[in-house]
Amino acid sequence: MSAALPNVAIGLGCDRGTPLSTVLHALDAALAQAGLTRAQVRVLASIEAKSNEAAFLELATLVGWPIRFFSATELAAVPVPNPSATVLRHMGTSSVSEASALLAADNQANQLLVEKFKHQGVDGKNATISIARMTHDRDCF
Repeated sequence: MSAALPNVAIGLGCDRGTPLSTVLHALDAALAQAGLTRAQVRVLASIEAKSNEAAFLELATLVGWPIRFFSATELAAVPVPNPSATVLRHMGTSSVSEASALLAADNQANQLLVEKFKHQGVDGKNATISIARMTHDRDCF
């Protein structure tokens, strides 16, 4: 892969029970917005409260990417450009997708290539994707 094409970490958020199709649509639209492809993705990440979210686990299996989960406390310590009072109320941190992408990429907020991309599926369920540039290849675990 060319050095011009960055490896990226994907931060995931969604309504409970969001179908895989909605998450995939959000992922592909967010990647396209940044001019990226699935081949550049190295890791998925979200909050521990979503560690049993079927769509996230199915996505990781489907594409063969590792998935990491972070505690609300870990995520709350990450400065992000788009904190949410609603997310804070429900998840105990003001950011899930942006903060988890940044933690998984071991990066700062200025490395976000896509900030909090939201998509609502036909069933009304929402998925949120954030994409962070990884500054170097590293073991994702």
